[in-house]
Amino acid sequence: MRTVLHIIRKELIQLRRDPRLFGITLVAPVLQLLILGYAANLDVSRLPLVVCDLDRSRASRDFVSRFTSPGTFAVAGYVDDINEIDGYIDYGRAAMALVLPRGFEEDLRAGRTVSVQAIADGSESNSAGIGLAYAAMIVAQYSRAVLLERLVRQGAAGMQPASVTPEIRVWYNPALRSRNFMVPGVLAMILMIMTMNFTSLAVVREREAGTMEQLIVTPMRPWQLIVGKLAPFTLLGLIDVVLVLLVAALWFHIPVKGSVAVLLLFCLLFEFCSLGLGLLVSTVSHTQQQAMMTSQFFLMMPMIMLSGFTFPIENMPKILQPITYLMPMRYFLVVVRGIFLKGIGVRELWHQGAALVGLGAVILTVAVTRFRKRLG
Repeated sequence: MRTVLHIIRKELIQLRRDPRLFGITLVAPVLQLLILGYAANLDVSRLPLVVCDLDRSRASRDFVSRFTSPGTFAVAGYVDDINEIDGYIDYGRAAMALVLPRGFEEDLRAGRTVSVQAIADGSESNSAGIGLAYAAMIVAQYSRAVLLERLVRQGAAGMQPASVTPEIRVWYNPALRSRNFMVPGVLAMILMIMTMNFTSLAVVREREAGTMEQLIVTPMRPWQLIVGKLAPFTLLGLIDVVLVLLVAALWFHIPVKGSVAVLLLFCLLFEFCSLGLGLLVSTVSHTQQQAMMTSQFFLMMPMIMLSGFTFPIENMPKILQPITYLMPMRYFLVVVRGIFLKGIGVRELWHQGAALVGLGAVILTVAVTRFRKRLG
């Protein structure tokens, strides 16, 4: 055990002697969370809207005001010709266009059906989908208000049309803020990047500097060298988790509803997987640049894309969905979002924990076997 502690002390001394690496280890996670916490935002507000009002009546102006009053849309400009809409959307000055035909007010008063046109920029599919959904809701509310006004005008105030009024309740994220969903995912991504990258780079750096051979000839066993190498990065990973939790709670006001101790336990299980992947990368890489490229392109990118971090797994092609079961981040995202937002614990998450233990055991076994062969 003393041998392992000496190796851990050596690794910590190396970190202290490299202030840039030490700063990256502690400062980078906080900066990444601050940047990604704001950038990874799927909420839509003040969507730029160009209006082509061919009627220019009181009713048409009232209809347009329904779009701007909730704050979902912001009028970027008015045009007199429908052909002028292209310039707004092509140059990105507007994400949606609203076209009101001539005779809008007259048709409403006569009780005739009026068609209005909504044009969305499909190159921004998320904003377009949400914008069109809001537009449909606003039109439905306006249609109901016009119908009730007409009934009152005809003396049938007591004969309101039958309707169903939904009472919607959203659990765990009542405001539907995408940041509450994305920030826990960013925690998982940061933990994976920091532990995997630094583990692979630290081992390869020893090999490049020629100090690995010096460690091999010392009277220590391979498992002691491996544990001594991985332990400091395990500790740094947990420190990064604590920093990220503080920023999430104090800056983004997203407290952990569940147990922090349970979250740290699952973080430790996830670290075993990412540390094993980092050690595995070090066995197939000869330079630090090669280790970085291997980690990013062959492990990190597929794991982020296929884990459900940004895209729901249910929406992926059927042929890709079985592959996601091999991604440790898939299970950890369920854990971290469940503890953050739902306040659930081990009772509900033991399946994910078992999967992380199984994957971690396989990954570490393969990595340690290859590493021992390289030492030999």
